[in-house]
Amino acid sequence: MGTVGFLVVTILTLIFGRVYCSAICPLGILQDVITRISNRFKKKKRRYFKYAEAWTKVRYGLLILSAAGLILGTILFIDLLDPYSNFGRIVTFFFKPIVIGVNNLISGGFQELKLYGVLPTVGYKPPALSVVLIQFSILVIIVWFSVRWGRLYCNTICPVGTLLGWISKFSLFRIRIDKQTCTLCGLCGMVCKAQCLDLDEQKVDVTRCVSCFNCLTVCKSNSVLYGLPSGTKQDVAISDNGPVQHEAIDMGKRKMIIGSIAFGLGMAGISFGRDRPLGGENISSGTQDPGDSLDQKPVKPIPKNKKPTTVPENKEFPVAPPGATSIDIYNDKCTACNLCVNACPSDVLQPAFLQYGLMGLLQPHMDYWSGYCNHECVRCLEVCPTGALMPLETETKKLTQIGKVKFIKDNCIVHTDETDCGACSEHCPTKAVKMVPYGHTKLVIPEVKEDICIGCGACEFACPTTPYKAIYVNGNPLHVLAEKPVEEALEQPDLEEEFPF
Repeated sequence: MGTVGFLVVTILTLIFGRVYCSAICPLGILQDVITRISNRFKKKKRRYFKYAEAWTKVRYGLLILSAAGLILGTILFIDLLDPYSNFGRIVTFFFKPIVIGVNNLISGGFQELKLYGVLPTVGYKPPALSVVLIQFSILVIIVWFSVRWGRLYCNTICPVGTLLGWISKFSLFRIRIDKQTCTLCGLCGMVCKAQCLDLDEQKVDVTRCVSCFNCLTVCKSNSVLYGLPSGTKQDVAISDNGPVQHEAIDMGKRKMIIGSIAFGLGMAGISFGRDRPLGGENISSGTQDPGDSLDQKPVKPIPKNKKPTTVPENKEFPVAPPGATSIDIYNDKCTACNLCVNACPSDVLQPAFLQYGLMGLLQPHMDYWSGYCNHECVRCLEVCPTGALMPLETETKKLTQIGKVKFIKDNCIVHTDETDCGACSEHCPTKAVKMVPYGHTKLVIPEVKEDICIGCGACEFACPTTPYKAIYVNGNPLHVLAEKPVEEALEQPDLEEEFPF
């Protein structure tokens, strides 16, 4: 799908110029919104733009750096600079908490009125502060550039914008200035958010033009034309009939922008209250399998360790999501857009800091302190746009081993505190954790079967010990299929025996 999308965008650029940057790219649209809002709040007149020289060395340097990273096997620079990935993380880290807060405020008011049409979102786990600060720094740069220089981020920092700008040099249709009729009024340059209209030379830098058509709308002499490079006023997209046709095309673009915003928010997968249970239902009693519901997380059991645990978990590898095939393949394909983080109903998917190393910064990993992977849930596999998470049938996903369970007896409260627990076994959907008699006591202690464990993390999430877990999941570098659990046969009644009643 990623290859098809790239080809479609390339063909669009070769025909119409950088319309992707203007009307499709969600981060580009966000920059336009920021610019518009900043103009509304200015006490003086709105900020007008003026022609500026391109930062050629910077823009092509970052493009070469990103391409070199791909060749050398790292996608880190794409993760940090890609507009789609940045927009996904901005929605995940900053917009989603606002939406959840508003949703819960509204649902609280409705419940006071005995109305339950809007359900609250409970158990939301925000990303780690370290990754939020990284994305916040990027957002500050985007906002600053948008307020001061319009689309400077697109034409200087964004490698996609630089690549499409180079492709647009060969575009069939492009904006140009008719020198014979131009009155040099400067209106077109004042509204050019790409700062690419050179009125002294009466030329347009097509590599930076994002085809927003603002210049076409304001030109009173119809000297700004859109069409073939060697065309005339008769064969351009905007004819001499005046503002009506200018407005028609401009409104068409705005409709496309509105549709793109809706598409971007939909792809970002903002989770509303219906994805969560109404109240924190306790399923730790063992009466409900954690795989029975996509939207419920076990509440941690009551027993707590009396003394802090002392044996750290030996996690050699992080746990990559189901469908990743392997950690290496996943790191190569994931652009850290965080759509899967938004789609995950149990918040087990969290953006990584250094779990995958520096080159895997912000790429989602399974964080079993935040939640666990629901047994039948495949939502993350349905939204991944890059192929980093490949689709799996539900039954196949139930057997895909993304990690293996490990048990540390010296951390278990059954051993340290001689307290009955069993939370890990109660929440294991494959029964890879089984309680067996412990010593000469009446207590039972966990026993693990790694071959049938799928690494869902329900046991680790339910384990009550702190700061180190008594049971945890160590990631598989290569995902494999676990063995099917042995189904114990039910005792059959003796049909010849008479009923005792």
